[in-house]
Amino acid sequence: MSTAAPSVTIGGVPLTPAQVLAVSRDGAQVVLSEETRKAVRHGRERVEDLAAGEQPSYGVSTGFGALATRHIAPDLRADLQRSLIRSHAAGAGPEVEREVVRSLMLLRLRTLCSGRTGVRPETVEALAALLNAGVTPVVHEYGSLGCSGDLAPLSHVALALMGEGEVRDASGERRPTAEALAAAGIEPVELGAKEGLALINGTDGMLGMLAIACQDLGRLLTVADISAAMSVEALLGTDRVFADDLQRLRPHPGQAASATNLRALLDGSPIVASHQGPDCDQVQDAYSLRCAPQVAGAARDTLGHARLVAERELDSIIDNPVVLEDGRVESNGNFHGAPVAHVLDFLAVSVADTASIAERRTDRMLDVARSHGLPAFLADDPGVDSGHMIAQYTQAAVVSELKRLAAPASVDSIPSSAMQEDHVSMGWSAARKLRRAVDGLTTVLAVELLTAARALDLRSPLDPGPATGAVVRALREHVPGPGPDRHLSPEIAAVEALICDGTVVAAARSVTPLS
Repeated sequence: MSTAAPSVTIGGVPLTPAQVLAVSRDGAQVVLSEETRKAVRHGRERVEDLAAGEQPSYGVSTGFGALATRHIAPDLRADLQRSLIRSHAAGAGPEVEREVVRSLMLLRLRTLCSGRTGVRPETVEALAALLNAGVTPVVHEYGSLGCSGDLAPLSHVALALMGEGEVRDASGERRPTAEALAAAGIEPVELGAKEGLALINGTDGMLGMLAIACQDLGRLLTVADISAAMSVEALLGTDRVFADDLQRLRPHPGQAASATNLRALLDGSPIVASHQGPDCDQVQDAYSLRCAPQVAGAARDTLGHARLVAERELDSIIDNPVVLEDGRVESNGNFHGAPVAHVLDFLAVSVADTASIAERRTDRMLDVARSHGLPAFLADDPGVDSGHMIAQYTQAAVVSELKRLAAPASVDSIPSSAMQEDHVSMGWSAARKLRRAVDGLTTVLAVELLTAARALDLRSPLDPGPATGAVVRALREHVPGPGPDRHLSPEIAAVEALICDGTVVAAARSVTPLS
């Protein structure tokens, strides 16, 4: 666990996406404000009043879902909560990533701290302690339909609070929960009335993955502008199509931002200047070059909308039933994941399109009929060497996969709970495939960067522009330049790492501002 990230205080104001990343990815500690503790105590008092009354109250003195008509006697209500969590912790498949589990833990904690869920202060404190100790419940890939909350994933977290199931400790070792809690000095929680339901009835998993994806895609779309600019240079394209007066004829903000980046990246490029005279007989560049800001810009605008939805959701309180300010406890449908699921699917479409146009630019650099004088496949000795031929195959395979991942999950609904839950969002599934799509886009852009850098080296003695040249130099610190064939997989992985750690964007920004 990192100790460098600042702590995140919960209570009073909504969490920001940056705070979600600080806790989920960087290991920041969480702090509960006194305002939070007061709100939790107040909400719990109302639930205890209902539990003591004779009037049935959903989730407090009744069963759940299609079994909500059964009244549960007071001496069975602790069993009710334990049974709920144990039965709902029914996930299957691969283990979900640590950062995803930490994000859903944080976001559920945020809702519990609102005081609108009726949980006890000790339950809130225990969940915060799990996060701060770096204890991460084992959560599985399958089990959420994105409605009535991310039920199975959150149930595995609640199971850990009870001291059951399995977790990974701060070192990443998988251990029985009871053993890990004892080592961390955390007492298991004996769930009271309504607490089991409150712990699992939220869209926290899909929202956490949305916040993480928005962060990663913000960086990747800047990388897409960088790799596009390098490809424009490598293919002897023009920067005139990115002019501000042309872009303002179609005033989409994302397009404007991308075009501004391309102009800045290509500014002062000797390669671009070398073919701007009357001897150049190339009338128009291919769409994959000329339309780069239109495609990347559309992705930027989609990301902007997704960020807006994420911010609204981070300001939401999701539970069923919920404790209102006037003390009423009411059922509702706010747990339905449609708002989040839709934008997760929108982003997967944008990722596929951004990757698709990048692959087309890469292919042009490898084809002697379209590359304007570059050697076939950028090979050192074409025929003996294959150059980047199969790197493009890898890129194409990933793009094909991204097109499949762009098929929306949110249009599919499989009814459950004896038709009580007859329309679900599939938001968790949308989030899971978006994570794979983000990884795929990283690979596609890494191949374009590798190929464009090699092509720019082969344009010598002409030099790239100052900004794109800085990126090539940053890559060359980790990946050698043109030469005979060599093992390419490690080079692709190295550039992926440089994209993910921000090195690529930082190199370009060392010369010119980028959005």
